[in-house]
Amino acid sequence: MEILHTVHEVRQWARRQRAAGRAIHFVPTMGYFHEGHLSLMRRAREDEGAVIVSIFVNPLQFGAGEDFDRYPRDFERDRQMAHSVGVEAIFYPDVAEMYPSGYQTEVRVKELSKPLCGRSRPGHFEGVATVVLKLFNIVTPDRAYFGMKDYQQLRIIQQLVRDMNLPTEIVPCPIVREPDGLAMSSRNVYLTPEERAAATVLYRSLQWAQAQVAAGERDALKIREGVYQQIAAEPRARIDYVEVVDADTLLPVERIERPTLVAVAAFFGAARLIDNCLVSG
Repeated sequence: MEILHTVHEVRQWARRQRAAGRAIHFVPTMGYFHEGHLSLMRRAREDEGAVIVSIFVNPLQFGAGEDFDRYPRDFERDRQMAHSVGVEAIFYPDVAEMYPSGYQTEVRVKELSKPLCGRSRPGHFEGVATVVLKLFNIVTPDRAYFGMKDYQQLRIIQQLVRDMNLPTEIVPCPIVREPDGLAMSSRNVYLTPEERAAATVLYRSLQWAQAQVAAGERDALKIREGVYQQIAAEPRARIDYVEVVDADTLLPVERIERPTLVAVAAFFGAARLIDNCLVSG
């Protein structure tokens, strides 16, 4: 497996893959891998291309007071895990390589960045869109793989690709969960054992929402209130938002009559966790 640190090295690697007639399949990450990341890499491998992963903790998507400095990092651990699932190259740049002196440009996907996490993390999705566009221009992937836990991020990247006429197919991949239902996240390492147990309320509340819709409930407000009350009943949870929104536009809906996202975000101690499920009328 090759470790690439510069834009020039990645572009040389990509040219070699193209010359060999191979598609390029890309998994962008911030590292500290868990089974969710590995599932994306395995999926990329199954699609029979050259698999490259990026590891870059992107400062542009962290706001003031957020966890950029303490975000978990362990490159050697990540390298071994990526190698175990057949990744062929890792792009591991430093901040100066991605944002050299004099850097000025920012990318914004306007409407999709406003609701949900966009309200509580101003500037976050501008940082995401900017780094993803840069990575796509560097790696030139045929396909890129994103988990559905970060559903708003997924929609923003889909919109970015469409609006900017990028020749990359975005492949959404299912949420990977712990046996008790907690969505896998690098930030789960922040949780104490008590917070870790409490955080399972997110998935239980989403399961309840899915069951209600399956039983015929179409009132989005009733679903939202039911999910909210279940999370609020957990003393260790501090709710950021509970929303029921259109799965395409991310705008609130009154009735569940087409693909709809039930999205939640809450703090458990120092960890802000997100989760979601899709339902349909």
